Amino acid sequence: MMPEERYLTLSEAKMMLDSASEERELNLTQKFAEEHASRFVRLSLEDAKNLQAELAGMNFIPENIQIKIVDFLPEYSEEVRVLFSKERMVLEKTHIDQILSAVGKYR
Repeated sequence: MMPEERYLTLSEAKMMLDSASEERELNLTQKFAEEHASRFVRLSLEDAKNLQAELAGMNFIPENIQIKIVDFLPEYSEEVRVLFSKERMVLEKTHIDQILSAVGKYR
């Protein structure tokens, strides 16, 4: 049986790795991932989940981009555009403003 695959925020990854490290010795790759997550995580797990839920409610943001927004917390419209650069959609200014407004609550 294949494990469930899904996108994780850095906050979720950090929590999972911290939990695993309490149970057993992490391998080298996992230790590097835990260090990276600890260094770059910007939101608590609860805030990350709340922001992702708010972004998901906007219905125009794919899940992978929701995760990037939560991890990166863009401040400027150009940063939002970069996160959407590989998506095949035109991002309207009102959408960008919605995203920046949501992110602003968690800065």
